[in-house]
Order: sequence, then C-alpha cells, then structure tokens
Amino acid sequence: MVVFNTSRLPLTPLIEAMFKEGSPDRIVRLILLIALSMTSAWLEGQKTQSQRKQSYVCRSTEQNGTRRRHSAFWIGLYGSIWIVSMNQCQELAFLMMALVPNKLPFYQQGLRDMMLIQQPF
Repeated sequence: MVVFNTSRLPLTPLIEAMFKEGSPDRIVRLILLIALSMTSAWLEGQKTQSQRKQSYVCRSTEQNGTRRRHSAFWIGLYGSIWIVSMNQCQELAFLMMALVPNKLPFYQQGLRDMMLIQQPF
C-alpha cells in the first residue's frame, strides 16, 4: 500500500515563504484586497444575472440538464473579460457586419447589453 504525504503540497513552500517574509500587516492587507476583489466580481455577476444578461457571458445551464453552469462570481469575472474582448474585436465585428447585414440586429442587441453590464450599480 502506497501512502502519499499530503502535508507538503507544492504550493506549501511558497505560502510559507510569503508568511515568513511579509509582515502580519501586509498579509492582512493582501487578504483584504483578495476579499474585496472577490466581492466585487460576485456583485457584478449578481447584477448581470438580475438583468438576465448572463447568456452573453456564458452558457447558463449544462447542455442536457437544468443545473446552473456557472456561479455569480464566475459570471462577474468573465463578464469584464467579455467586455474587453468586445472592445478589442469591435473593428473586426464592424467588417463582418458589412458582409452579413442580417446579423446586425443581434450585434446591436449585444452592444446594448454590454452597455448595461458596464453601468455601475
């Protein structure tokens, strides 16, 4: 029987080094920053879900099921990435809309929803 020692995972030395080198005040600030960023992403996801715009960010359910696929935290994180990618690909999208004009209403709906997602609470 093989027994694995799980007390020393690969990240353990990195975490130990961070706690040894950093002051307790610095560690508290780091944990507070992580908590604030996670809360912000969760709130953004909640807002996106309440506006029913999560379908632009991700698939809402599994293909053959009723279970939600992603949490509000995930939707908040990837909602901001979706907006950045839309802004970077906007020129290419305009060129494509010139080639296939019947898709323009769908693109315009996506732009309206992107503006709603970007609005502050």
